[in-house]
Amino acid sequence: MSQRRLVSSAAAERISASQLRSWRSSLFSKEQALQRSMYPRVEKIEVTMDAPGLQGTLLVMNKGMSTPYSCARHLTEWHVSSAALALVDGEPWHMHRPLTRSCSLTLLTFKDANPQLVNQAYWRSCAALLGQVLDDAFKEEYSVELLKIPEVPVTAGAFCCDVVLDPQLDSWTPSEENLRSLTREAQQLMLKDLPWEPLEVTPPVALEIFSHSRYKQEEVEEMAANCRSGKVSLYRCGEHVTLSEGPLVARTGLCSQYEVTALHTLGGGRWGLQRRVQGLSLPLNLTAYHTVWRKLRKRAEKLVEIPSSTASEPVTTPTSPQTTPSSSQH
Repeated sequence: MSQRRLVSSAAAERISASQLRSWRSSLFSKEQALQRSMYPRVEKIEVTMDAPGLQGTLLVMNKGMSTPYSCARHLTEWHVSSAALALVDGEPWHMHRPLTRSCSLTLLTFKDANPQLVNQAYWRSCAALLGQVLDDAFKEEYSVELLKIPEVPVTAGAFCCDVVLDPQLDSWTPSEENLRSLTREAQQLMLKDLPWEPLEVTPPVALEIFSHSRYKQEEVEEMAANCRSGKVSLYRCGEHVTLSEGPLVARTGLCSQYEVTALHTLGGGRWGLQRRVQGLSLPLNLTAYHTVWRKLRKRAEKLVEIPSSTASEPVTTPTSPQTTPSSSQH
């Protein structure tokens, strides 16, 4: 794997964030097309629905092409709009991930009797959305390094995205207007109702996609080592490509109330001054009244403590940032 880092001389070049996103997205599309070409002829599989009111429903689908979302379209509009995640033979499965065998399928929603799996996927997706916003929030001359998304339970009160900003921004503390601006950007992505496209790839492919980021390359190797299949899970939303250790929900439009609540300085690490950006969200059709939301928001402002074993990297004692710079930096 380490040899793969030397393959691309482009990794040494300084390119803009927008060019980098486009380049990563094009590599994602290339690998996606390659994987789809592995199923040159249509082979049928049987998908047995396993959910209240659907027991025994049998769908005949296309191997390597049909997805849980495709199956939902054969049911009702409610299933299409409400399904956030799937179970394939009991395994959590993204709605847009192709089915590769005959299987039993359960579509999960936020209103299920036991929504734990879908809630965790939702929290993870909200953090991925926040990372996408941060990646595009600053002027081109400022670098943004997205670290590993901390895996935190919904009971933590906030989802998190760890980030290292350009050293020129080490003294920056966001104003309330800066946080509102980040919130507005997230809401724009929600309104676009973009799908999160999943893609499982081999480590060399992931290393090439993230060849401009030393941190992401280390994350790729760590994920591959911890996965039984040795593969790495990528997700694309728009042109933004990210890594994820667990499945995300189907689309950004499933997010409803969403607010970026805080940015905490954790301290210095190997990659620079590490920050933890936090937010709060509720999914579609589960909105909260203003008084309840204010209480939830207050809680989401507090730093979410994460055990060092699951944190992005070790950090030194937090330092107090200086005064907020002009908003033109954001």
